[in-house]
Amino acid sequence: MKSCTINLSLPADLLKLIDREAKSELRTRSELIREAARAYIVRETKWKSLQRYAGQRAKATGIRNEEDVLKLIADVRRSKRNSYSTCELSLIPTLLSLH
Repeated sequence: MKSCTINLSLPADLLKLIDREAKSELRTRSELIREAARAYIVRETKWKSLQRYAGQRAKATGIRNEEDVLKLIADVRRSKRNSYSTCELSLIPTLLSLH
């Protein structure tokens, strides 16, 4: 893959942290910044995918907004038996973060 050189402005304290970390890992500054950019893109891609999935599951189960999520939580807490699937319950943190 062809490399391109860019100019990048960073706060001095952040650059010191980058240089310190690169040195401790015996890597160049560029290698560390490239790896950080890759990791950020992977993390954001996964997060957006999870948000899309949660939105689809919420729509399929009739959850329209945060109020519905809070009602679902209250219902589960009140219920002696768990009538919701593990999948639906696992969506609660993601749905709360979507508002």
